[in-house]
This record gives sequence, C-alpha cells and structure tokens, in this order.
Amino acid sequence: MYNPTVARLTYRALLGRRRALILFALPAMLIVIAAAVRMFNGADDQVAADVLGGFALATMVPLIGVIAGTGAIGPEIDDGSIVYLLAKPVKRPTIVFTKLIVAIAVTMVFSALPTLIAGYILNGNGQQVAVAFTVASLVASIAYSALFLLLGTVSRHAVVIGLVYALVWEALFGSLIAGARTLSVQQWALALAEKVTGDGLVSSEVGLPTSVTLLVAVTIGATWFAGYKLRTMSLAGEE
Repeated sequence: MYNPTVARLTYRALLGRRRALILFALPAMLIVIAAAVRMFNGADDQVAADVLGGFALATMVPLIGVIAGTGAIGPEIDDGSIVYLLAKPVKRPTIVFTKLIVAIAVTMVFSALPTLIAGYILNGNGQQVAVAFTVASLVASIAYSALFLLLGTVSRHAVVIGLVYALVWEALFGSLIAGARTLSVQQWALALAEKVTGDGLVSSEVGLPTSVTLLVAVTIGATWFAGYKLRTMSLAGEE
C-alpha cells in the first residue's frame, strides 16, 4: 500500500521552493507570536491555550493541511502529469494511500512540532497545554490531509475551496455559529485537547466519542472516495 517512488516524488513536489516558503512561514509566525506573548504577558495557562487554540489549531493547521493535502495530487491532475503515474504498474489505492501518508507527515511536521515548541515557550507545558494541543494538531493533521487530498482529486479549484473551508468555515463560522462547530475538524480535535488538559482550559462543542467517530469516518471516507475518483479517472483515460 506504500510506494517509495511515489512518496519521493510527492515529497519533492510538496517541498518545492514556493510551497516550502509558506510551510516554514506559518510555524515561524506561531513561534514569534508565542515568544512575544511570553515576553509581555509572562506564563499564563489560559493565554497559552487561547494562542494555541486561536492561531495554531484554528488557522495554521488547516492552512498547512490545504497546502499539503491539495499539493500532494492536485497539481499533477491539473497539468495532466498524473497520466504518466497512472500508466505505471502501481495500484490506484497505493497511489492515494502513499500520497496521503506524505501529506499527513508534512502536515504533522509543520504543524504539530511548532505547536509543541510554542506551547513550551508560552507556559512550559503547564496544565499539559502544549501536549494537549500537539495531540489535537496531530489528529487534525490526519483528517485535514485526507479531506484536502480528496478535494485535490475532485476539483481544479481545490486550493480555493480548501482556503474557504479553513479560513471561513473553521476560523469564522466554526467560532461563531453553534451548528457549524459540529462539522468542524477543529472542534473534533479540541475534544481530545480537552481530555488531555481536563481542567476547563480547553473546551469543545462536540463530545469525545462523537469527535473520534467523525475523525475516523472523515479520514476513511475521504481516502476511499479519493481512490475511487482516481480509479474512475484511469478508466476514463483507457476508454
């Protein structure tokens, strides 16, 4: 189910100059913000939770997920080079699964690790805040990668749709409209962060069992449908 050659090509595409600048810029911004907050405000558990929840989980993780998830397959479909990959003796589910693993790895490295560092800068992991949001970032990275990889297979405007979801749905509607929070990856991840901290610093609108179920369902469902679309594309090309 994992092809090293496909993985290497995908890593090379994702870590190209333009995408790499954005991938490094967002974590750097988080760490700078964390250092500034610590310098001017001191160590405060609630402030640390607010910064990590408001910027890291609500903005940085989904944006990096958009870059990694759509970038893992979208450009190849747009420029037609996916045809050369489909012509190779590699099973379609293997292509999708390999690209998903790469997207997850990139999203985790550029979101969860900076979140952990920022958490320790903010309050030295008091009340397990840094660990809680790192766990949330890791879990969200998986769901976002699968979701945005699917977008890359079904639309030529995957980046735009992903940005709208990340910035409008997750960051805006997910914060203001109660009903939207139920369908928010951010809220599902927050349920795990709430479980880790466990003393009211973090709260989620969705219960932990529901959150875990939805995270698993979205990840599996998006991955399966992306594979289905790729198989359909292959059949259309052969016909």
